[in-house]
Amino acid sequence: MTDEIIISKKNLWMYSTFILIAVVIIGGVLMFSGNSATPSTGDAITGLVTASMDDDAVLGNENARVTIIEFSDYQCSFCRKFWTETLPSIKSQYIDTGKVKLVYRDLPLTSIHPMAQASAEAAESVRELGGDEAYFKYHDKIFSEQNILDSGSASGPVTKTIQYTAADLKKWASELGYDISSSLDSGKYRSEVQKDSKDAQAAGGTGTPFFVIVGSDGKGTVLSGAQPFSAFKQLIDSKLA
Repeated sequence: MTDEIIISKKNLWMYSTFILIAVVIIGGVLMFSGNSATPSTGDAITGLVTASMDDDAVLGNENARVTIIEFSDYQCSFCRKFWTETLPSIKSQYIDTGKVKLVYRDLPLTSIHPMAQASAEAAESVRELGGDEAYFKYHDKIFSEQNILDSGSASGPVTKTIQYTAADLKKWASELGYDISSSLDSGKYRSEVQKDSKDAQAAGGTGTPFFVIVGSDGKGTVLSGAQPFSAFKQLIDSKLA
């Protein structure tokens, strides 16, 4: 009888340990994925997808054969992961060589990222003052400042969603030489950002980052999530062929 009790307790300890480990692992995954509505990787969806450049900021040669339309959220950790880990290679191999242009459009997930809408409006305010070049400098500034708050380095690893304020957005713009206080406080670009969100949803975007890669034939292919450079390279090369 004593042996049976010992065995029972041993089994109970083993099962409890396994359950605890499983809960910790699952909890960790949910905690990180909760930072965005999209997992760190996604799927390419072939076929014709309609998405326009609208009148949004363009990085690169406007006559490039391939266009990457990025619908993004400035407070999304996976969007920042794309900016940190993947965009530099796309820029050096395709954008800087004139083969590809990037169009940045907004898809703020306001239910989980309270500063996403204001950040998008702040970037539009900078663009009004300094054009597309200034826009992308500020775009980089928003992400790099979050990286510093996250890991202590502008190019450091992305580990979590960062909280910041409208005052931070104004300060970061001021450090680049732009006063956006009046424009941001007035909500001048609120409807512009909301239009981007509607266009993203019409193209099938529900989370961020969400990309539509368009070739010279006008056909767009969707790529969803913070995909590695290899995923973009495969699609871009196929559209350049």
